[in-house]
Amino acid sequence: MSMLEVRDVHKSYYLGNQEFKVLKGINLKFDRGEFVSILGESGGGKSTLMNIIGGLDHQYDGDVVYEGQSLHTAKEKVLDNYRRQTVGFVFQSFNLISHLSILDNVMVSLEMTKLSRAKRVERAKSLLKRVGLEEHMKKHPNQLSGGQKQRVAIARALASDPDIIIADEPTGALDSQNTKEVLEILESIAKDGKLVIAVTHSQEVADFGTRIVHLDDGVIHQESNLREPYPVESSEKSFKSKHLTFRASLRMALKHMSYNLKRNLLIIFGASIGIFSVILMLGLGNGVRGYINNQITSQINPTAVQVGMNVSDEEARSGDYKGVQDKDYNRMTKIDHVDNVERGFYTQGAQVHSGKKSATQQYFQTWNKTERESDIKYGRAPHKDGEIVLDKATAKKFDKHYKEMVGRKVTLYVTTMNKKKQPVQMKKDLRVSGIITSGTTAASYDAIKDMYKDKKLDFKPNFMTVNVNKTENVKAVQNKIKSFESKNKKGKEVKTYTITGVGAILDTLNTYISLAFYVLAAIAGISLLVSAIMIIVVLYISVSERVKEIGILRAIGARRRDIRHLFVSEAFFIGLFSSLLGAGIALLVELGINHITNDKIDYSIVNITPDYLIFGIVVSVVISLIAALMPSRQASRLDPVEALSAD
Repeated sequence: MSMLEVRDVHKSYYLGNQEFKVLKGINLKFDRGEFVSILGESGGGKSTLMNIIGGLDHQYDGDVVYEGQSLHTAKEKVLDNYRRQTVGFVFQSFNLISHLSILDNVMVSLEMTKLSRAKRVERAKSLLKRVGLEEHMKKHPNQLSGGQKQRVAIARALASDPDIIIADEPTGALDSQNTKEVLEILESIAKDGKLVIAVTHSQEVADFGTRIVHLDDGVIHQESNLREPYPVESSEKSFKSKHLTFRASLRMALKHMSYNLKRNLLIIFGASIGIFSVILMLGLGNGVRGYINNQITSQINPTAVQVGMNVSDEEARSGDYKGVQDKDYNRMTKIDHVDNVERGFYTQGAQVHSGKKSATQQYFQTWNKTERESDIKYGRAPHKDGEIVLDKATAKKFDKHYKEMVGRKVTLYVTTMNKKKQPVQMKKDLRVSGIITSGTTAASYDAIKDMYKDKKLDFKPNFMTVNVNKTENVKAVQNKIKSFESKNKKGKEVKTYTITGVGAILDTLNTYISLAFYVLAAIAGISLLVSAIMIIVVLYISVSERVKEIGILRAIGARRRDIRHLFVSEAFFIGLFSSLLGAGIALLVELGINHITNDKIDYSIVNITPDYLIFGIVVSVVISLIAALMPSRQASRLDPVEALSAD
């Protein structure tokens, strides 16, 4: 059995309903050591036959059998492997990849072998030396003559050590001297025991082979044996083939991007604007939130959460509610991250008298840790029974030298209701223990409790101060407190407690600030959509520019998946580099803005965290990969025969 057989192959093209027969029952046999010339005029079906033999075209009738295996019924995976390790193509138009060096053009085929990187480079250099181009390895195709380009094509065809070399008009674009040199190289390949099939319309070229097959109008008219096939020594390949790895696709994508560096830099810069905007907006929101929190917590203790009973309006007006009970106190102490709980009392309209002067307190409460002792600039906190701390404004009403109020006695008046719903005014003389510059007037808890006791009234604490161990745990504690429910008088499930004070304010404020800046970040994110559209357009342009390259890669055995990987890799790098550039610009802008705000308000108003940077990079890469789906799919679906014939 011959190594390669063409059995009754028919091929037609259709224009509408009209059929044009190109091959009309071709039968041929080929063996190793032969240099077979397919001779005929243009349009006779020679190139179509070569595409079928080379596994590029499987839309035909009949069969092509290699080593006893049918190619016509073979799956695409088998045909890819056949082209990768069995066939090497030499084209009339050379079909070199323009953005790769001569060495890299040969290396493309070797990327689909199991040779090590060093061995691949060594073999590529050896092949270029064999065809006389060892001094031109670093050049690009546009720097070579036609004869030199064809030698590179031959070196690339030999790279994977194929059994068959198919040369389609290998000398059609060469002068007589280069024609002779190329034919001598092809002859030497046949002498090495390989099958060389050359398509030509030149009798002079055909006479160089061992056999001539005359093909005209899709029919073989004559076969002539010029000499015996060259002797073949049995030998095994020194290496095996494999598919193009994703790593190789990444390298090829980088080389293509570096070849069109200026254009790709502009694309990367344009895409980076969206990432820069999103990262900056997130950082600005984080910074503003931090600044507001800093301003508030510099006035009030952020780890102290005031908890009151959830009382209806009717209960509040009548005063008919139980207040804070022991079970409420015990429930709060059992919450995770709570250090301790203080009972407290607040009221409105309390009055403080000093001599003939008085000051009404819009909001009066017992001392608790929502107030900061560090804000008491003169004196100390009212920890003992019978002590009160005055706010600065109240102290100034009594004495313009307000510092001197520390140690003096004042009288506190508080109005409440007895069991008969009658107003009762309570009073107590208290000693001023300190002046607080940022806070409210507050007495000790025991002092208020004694005022109720003196009037024989029931005292009910109406709030608790829950002291959390760390600021970062305040949110979790608040959520736990909010989760408690109980039934009201109407039997409806309602929240048991309300959160008041700075904890509630910060929680609500942070929610609104975050929402506002997330909206701004989303608006900035619209530019990411523009970036995605730009990447899609760029990749479609890249596909249209690289149609021939796609055909070349398919001819040397690249799978459809490998073609997709090639364009996905390019999109990946666009997304990665643009996100890194956008993140870098955002960090520089952050430095500039914070330099200004530190001088003005002594605070860094932009706070870009590593999480924001990682988020920006991931989003950019993901968007780029999604944008690559359609262009890469189109590239992978190109017909290799049509792609190779593209201008």
